[in-house]
Amino acid sequence: MEKNVVAIREAAARENVHLTLESGQVLSGPIGEKLETYLQQAKELGWITSQAPLIAAVVDGKLRELTYPINQDVTVRPVTLKESDGGRIYRRSLVLLMTTAVDELWSGTQVNVNYAVYDGGFFCEVVNRDPLTDSDIAELEQKMCDIVAEDNPIGKRMVSLEEARQLFAQRGDNDKVRLLEARTRDNLTLYSLRERDDYYFGYMVPSTRYLQTFRLMKVDGGFILQYPRRETPTELHDLHLHEKLHTVFHQADDWLAKLQIEDIGRLNHLVRHNRIDEIILVAEALHEQNVAAIAAQIRQQHENGVRIILIAGPSSAGKTTFSKRLAIQLLANGLRPYTIEMDNYFVDRERTPRDENGDYDFESLYALDREKLNQHLLHLMAGERVQLPKFSFQLGKSEPGRWAQLLDRQIVILEGIHGMNPELLPELPTSSVFRVYVSVMSQLNIDSHNRIPTTDVRLLRRLVRDARSRGYNAIDTLSRWQSVRRGEKRNIFPYQENADVMFNSALPYELAALRSLAEPLLLQVPTSTPPHIEANRLLSFLRWVEPLTPQQTTMIPDTSLLREFIGGSILDSYHPSEAGEE
Repeated sequence: MEKNVVAIREAAARENVHLTLESGQVLSGPIGEKLETYLQQAKELGWITSQAPLIAAVVDGKLRELTYPINQDVTVRPVTLKESDGGRIYRRSLVLLMTTAVDELWSGTQVNVNYAVYDGGFFCEVVNRDPLTDSDIAELEQKMCDIVAEDNPIGKRMVSLEEARQLFAQRGDNDKVRLLEARTRDNLTLYSLRERDDYYFGYMVPSTRYLQTFRLMKVDGGFILQYPRRETPTELHDLHLHEKLHTVFHQADDWLAKLQIEDIGRLNHLVRHNRIDEIILVAEALHEQNVAAIAAQIRQQHENGVRIILIAGPSSAGKTTFSKRLAIQLLANGLRPYTIEMDNYFVDRERTPRDENGDYDFESLYALDREKLNQHLLHLMAGERVQLPKFSFQLGKSEPGRWAQLLDRQIVILEGIHGMNPELLPELPTSSVFRVYVSVMSQLNIDSHNRIPTTDVRLLRRLVRDARSRGYNAIDTLSRWQSVRRGEKRNIFPYQENADVMFNSALPYELAALRSLAEPLLLQVPTSTPPHIEANRLLSFLRWVEPLTPQQTTMIPDTSLLREFIGGSILDSYHPSEAGEE
């Protein structure tokens, strides 16, 4: 066996420990040697073949930083920038680099990391000085590059909660002071770069030389900190600001300003002091205002020829409840919604395309009989009777379904993942179709530097709903999530800007409502299973959120979009009028 072991450094035999890669190769070294040293040696030996930068590793089933000391025999799987955990660590470290550079250039300047943009970047803004100019942006980017070139170490230390409070209060970081009010432990881990301490939720790279790929781009109201995407971990794509999405984020900021909720610390304060009821009601009222405004816009467009409403969005966006609330508002506007299920237009199983693994790809646009769908919609718009299909999932075949004919002022609602794709209905006049994109497009952040990805909010929604209504445990949902995300990136996100209007389904209080339901599910994920790393990550940030009490939860209206996931929606049994069919 010893012939297959490579020593990374000479040490007495009794001090040696062994690190075994999942591929089977073994490295030995002295007790306490950093994980980084082992993995660098493995890469030099050609045992790690990925060209993506090494960021961290899974050590005996747990995610670890590269500074983690190896004190016993372990099994290790390297984590690169091509993986979700590696990407998160890289992005978090990049924010530390940026905030450090900002502080050194313009001491006392507060920079907020607001949200992620689709092409791979964070929209950032400075809040206590004039917006950065083009020359400011160039100077900041150069400063960041200089720090990367110096390969400064990123330190880590544990401090008492009181010391952390004093540090943040002295610096004017009120968001972090608010956050620490909910801290139950008596200490906090801080990261340090160039003698500047800060709190960051999650792991970091060992030093700045790992942060080679980034750039800054000035945009209206702030700038974008661009990072590499997992698909191309050493390259940056051309960056395009998605105007419609950008507008929705600014609208969300306005809503939060109206509600006076800047961050999780503020939300926690309202929950603890039993002042959350009004926030719930106002947030729901803002949602309803938005749905009503969309319905009014559709009514106006109906007079100009719109007959088809397409609704699309990613998993757990709340499309079902949105569609029903929109139908109610359309009725209030004198229109009669008629729902057609896109799933009934699947092609027969033998015609279903397959993915790169040879499995049926039901999410492909070509899994739908687009020709039949287009023809049926054209006939319906012409006032003709049409026999709709009914797809048998058991047989994998399309069968004859109900007959339908649109009545006066009736309008079709069609929900499906391809709704924003212009190739779905190429035969229909553009003027006859109105597209609505639904997603969680904003979320309260932990603080000004620590984002909560909207993807995580959707995942928590799905965890709770899957357990409540589908009988799936957290392992099932977490194991499927990456496949769901791949489908969204391929079929949904590239087309979101084709929407005529976007609906932001986020609710600022929802993490407080989801915590008490999601936490027990996540705690049941065994440490020996691959989803445990993801479960532990979600649990860690949920613990910053003060949960709603049972009494506070009763204030969530039974028509709320959140009820689709936590239960108790009266819309579950509501179906838009089916007048006009036989």
